[in-house]
Amino acid sequence: MTFTALGDTAVVVGLGTGIDKSVLPRVRALMAALERDRPPGIIEVVAAYATVTVFYEPSRVTGEGERPYERVCRFITERARHLQAEAKKKFASPGRTIEIPVSYGGEFGPDLADVARHCGLEPAEVIKRHKAADYLVHTIGFAPGFPYLGGLPEKLHTPRRATPRKNVPAGSVGIGGAQTGIYSLATPGGWQIIGRTPLALFRPGEAEPALLRVGDRVRFKPITVEEFSAWK
Repeated sequence: MTFTALGDTAVVVGLGTGIDKSVLPRVRALMAALERDRPPGIIEVVAAYATVTVFYEPSRVTGEGERPYERVCRFITERARHLQAEAKKKFASPGRTIEIPVSYGGEFGPDLADVARHCGLEPAEVIKRHKAADYLVHTIGFAPGFPYLGGLPEKLHTPRRATPRKNVPAGSVGIGGAQTGIYSLATPGGWQIIGRTPLALFRPGEAEPALLRVGDRVRFKPITVEEFSAWK
């Protein structure tokens, strides 16, 4: 476990490197430990693929003989004392399994052909490989409810678009490098769009607005354009 200051109001806790499903249980365990007993001054705790970032208000984090950064690091270290054991006991298995229906290609997947050319595959084979993989939600970010998914087959790794779009519709399923993800809201974006789901990933009126949680397992299910329209 490593600590890196992010300016003077946050600490980045490193637990591994890259997109690694073996690191995810430790990320989830540390998140849970920090959220269980958050002292005054700790504003937010944010998970990423191999890190947990703790944001704090320096004026509210005080301790005799300690700078705010040092005190926050000590708080994290104390909560992480049993991190490995908790990761194995409570978070070794994925969370829920969520099936995401996707209409691939056509108007919903304008970059499918480009991805196929980059990968040296037919579009149908891209769809077959994309929907056959098991994915894990490693982090939620960029926009509310946007899931970053690990598990994209290496053959489908495709760079982002050279020129981002000004507006990517909500529900769009995209590939960005070694990741796949789903746009939860209509936003600008540069990922290669290969399909779209009719599901709402961010529902502000719900008690739990984000459809997906860190640790969930995701499977994609191809549907037709007609099924997409009927879903609406």
